Amino acid sequence: MKKIAVIPARYAASRFPGKLMQQLGDKTVIRMTYENVIATQLFDDVFVVTDSELIYNEISSHGGKAIMSLKDHETGSDRIAEAVENIACDIVLNVQGDEPFVNKKALADILSSFDGEDGKTVDVATLKEPINKEEEINNPNFVKVVSDYKDFALYFSRSPIPFARETNFAPNYFRHIGIYAFRKEALLKFSKFEMRQNEKAEKLEQLRYLEYGMKIKVIETDFIGVGIDTPEDLERAKKYLTDIVKK
Repeated sequence: MKKIAVIPARYAASRFPGKLMQQLGDKTVIRMTYENVIATQLFDDVFVVTDSELIYNEISSHGGKAIMSLKDHETGSDRIAEAVENIACDIVLNVQGDEPFVNKKALADILSSFDGEDGKTVDVATLKEPINKEEEINNPNFVKVVSDYKDFALYFSRSPIPFARETNFAPNYFRHIGIYAFRKEALLKFSKFEMRQNEKAEKLEQLRYLEYGMKIKVIETDFIGVGIDTPEDLERAKKYLTDIVKK
């Protein structure tokens, strides 16, 4: 199977406009994400897809591959679907531009979801990591996911799920990591479906797949990274990067 990686990069993020062009170490957030994906050597090609000339120039001026979106899109998946429609590939991996600390094992685990007979039932694959701090469980910027016994997603939410009705029972909570791999045909179907209630309410594009009956495989990982949604997250990312350098 031909596998490509595409990084959707929207400049005007609602919670932190311009976050992808913020400095993280000696690189911008988007450039660090792009170069870390390439460094895994898992893909036949890697692109940034953006609506911003600033981001386009940031990637292309450093020898990278960038594509300008032809029109406005509601979600990163819609932007990717437009970009890959005429690219020959089987699997499209979507790394969010604000997840700069991707690692090879995490991406390889996602890609392996499509292998073998079991993999034929998978439309989309993504990652989750355990969380146990109360402030993270209750933070709407930390998207939570619950899965069935075969590790297929049941629901994603900004709210704490599952809700612990009994105080003497502590459920396991998982943070969704915004890295996806799609079968190309599933991605193109997604782009033609209208938003439904849950996606509109939560502002989570992955819910569109569930609302239209597609199967999302969720793989637990020990991936420890920092997604950048707010200025505070950027400060956490800088500290995380400093800690890596010290090691």
